[in-house]
Order: sequence, then C-alpha cells, then structure tokens
Amino acid sequence: MLRSYTAADLFTIGNAACGTIAIFLCLDYLATDNRRFLGWVFVLLPLALVLDVLDGYIARSRGSQSRLGAFLDPVADKLLLTSAFVTLTYLKVIPFWLTAVVVSRDLILSVGVLVIHVAGGTVHPAPTWIGKTSTVCQMAAVLAAMLSFFFRVAAMPQFFAWLAALFTVASGLQYLMQGLKQLNPPAGVAGRT
Repeated sequence: MLRSYTAADLFTIGNAACGTIAIFLCLDYLATDNRRFLGWVFVLLPLALVLDVLDGYIARSRGSQSRLGAFLDPVADKLLLTSAFVTLTYLKVIPFWLTAVVVSRDLILSVGVLVIHVAGGTVHPAPTWIGKTSTVCQMAAVLAAMLSFFFRVAAMPQFFAWLAALFTVASGLQYLMQGLKQLNPPAGVAGRT
C-alpha cells in the first residue's frame, strides 16, 4: 500500500529542488556565457545524486513508498540528468551522441505514455533492474564528466559513455515492450474490461 507522504519524500523534494536550481543556473550560463554561478551546478548535481540514492534507500529499507515519491522521483531524476547531460555536452565534456541517446529515449518514452493515455489506457511504470542500472550508469557518466571538467582532463572516460548508452538503449527497449503490452493486452485480460 502506498502512503501519501513519507520521510523519504523530503529527500526526493531536495533532489528535485537541486535539479531544478541546477537547470536554471545552467540556462543562465548558456544564455550569458558567464560562469559566475557555474560552480554551484557542480555542487548541486552531486548533492542531488546523493539525495536520490538516499530517498530510494530510505523508502526501500523502511517499506515506506508513497504516491508522491512514486511520481516525483522519476521526474526529479529526468530533470537532473537531462540538465546535466545538456550542460556537459555544451561544455564539450560529454559527447553529443550520448546526450542524444539519453534525451531521445526519454522523449520516446514520454510520447509513448501520452499515446497510451490518449488510447484510454493507464500507465503503471514498473521499475526494472535494467532501468535502475541505466540511471546509475547515466549518473556515473555525469560524475566522470564533471570530474574530467573539474580536473581539466581532456575527455571523460569512454567506458562510462558506452556503458550509459548501452543500458539507456536496453532500458528504452524494455520500457517500450512494456508499453506495447499495455496497448495490446493478452486476449483474456482485454475481455475483462
């Protein structure tokens, strides 16, 4: 049973706040080319990653998942990772192709959810180990890129880029298959509605 609000939600809200503020600071940098607040992005993004890990750990260890957390956690992750990938690509620290893979997968999945909703269905996303691994690999790629930028290393380690791309594509295909099953339920299930 999902609760309406839990202690883990505070970490999720903190994660979302850090991600949102980081997005606005990135937009400020992209619009003005002024690095005055860019340092804060490199504080907020790792903080948001830590808060994301903590909210999941607390929710699972206490068995206290909530409706708010179930909705807000994936949204906060997407805000955080999209802003990080776009900013680090603009800074030429993450290759464009990787950002294109990550953002394209999220856009395709969002359109899929919209199609299912318009078709009269409801989406009940079920997290999978591939999806969770994809998020971890994306976060590792962002952290590797940030360390690369901070320590003035020429390029982020390609291992993290390829690993993130592999799991991003795999999770996208897995979620796509889940969505197709929701659009075309088995005959026995379809007859009950």
